[in-house]
Amino acid sequence: MVRRLLVPLLVLLAAGLSAAGAAPARDPNVAALQVALRARGVYSGPVDGLAGSGTIAAVRRLGGDGLFGRRTLHALGKFARHRLGSRPVSDGSVGWDAAAVQFMLAWHGFPSATIDGAFGSHSDRALRKFERWAGLPEDGVAGPAVVAALKKQPASCPIALRAPLATPYTDTFGPRGNRFHTGVDYPAATGTPVGAAASGLVSWAGNLGGGWGIVVTIQHSDGVATMYAHLSRALVSVGHRVTVGERIGLVGATGDASGPHVHFEVRLRGAAVDPLTGLSLSR
Repeated sequence: MVRRLLVPLLVLLAAGLSAAGAAPARDPNVAALQVALRARGVYSGPVDGLAGSGTIAAVRRLGGDGLFGRRTLHALGKFARHRLGSRPVSDGSVGWDAAAVQFMLAWHGFPSATIDGAFGSHSDRALRKFERWAGLPEDGVAGPAVVAALKKQPASCPIALRAPLATPYTDTFGPRGNRFHTGVDYPAATGTPVGAAASGLVSWAGNLGGGWGIVVTIQHSDGVATMYAHLSRALVSVGHRVTVGERIGLVGATGDASGPHVHFEVRLRGAAVDPLTGLSLSR
């Protein structure tokens, strides 16, 4: 009887639910575990740091004895040898701690190509950008000071934003498999007008490499910039001052887009932040 009750109880506890209905806590150690479970082929869910039923079921399929039990860690082999904070993480580091640092960097707006526990050139660049952003020595080494900074609450948008389209959004800011989606997607028909989320100065209007397609970027106050990607056409040019809601482009599917939509991204001094934190201020 106790064993039958244990798994549902673990699901509730690990998900970080509270009586007040607080948002689940995202644990970089759970994210590292999910990376290892994906590598073992027993988990196909997102690397989201949430110990939900899928993660717990994967641990059971592995033959583990809990999320961080001795049998679980033994089954993960060398990957689980270095826990977060047990050593500095830098270019070439592989393992649990490397995956945890990648996960935290992504939530702070500096994602690697993938969250896979292999700290390579993409992760090194992301780390150095974060160090510069956080005012830390830019040495590409995630030691105690970097880990402490990464454990802080990620930044949010300090200004109120208006949604670029009056349509529901789909993909939000956060994990997508073992990658990280740094914006919010608004699907709409090709040619639908896109409005500026806030007043500001256009700093980019045109094609942008890396799969973004036609992009408009606007600089706002307080170090905030907004980006509108995959447009079919830009309606403004660099140096143009826009007001909130002004038409700045048309929906399209340029670049690496599976269908017509706008990828809406918010940057704070270069770090990607959740656009919903700014959109919620305008409600």
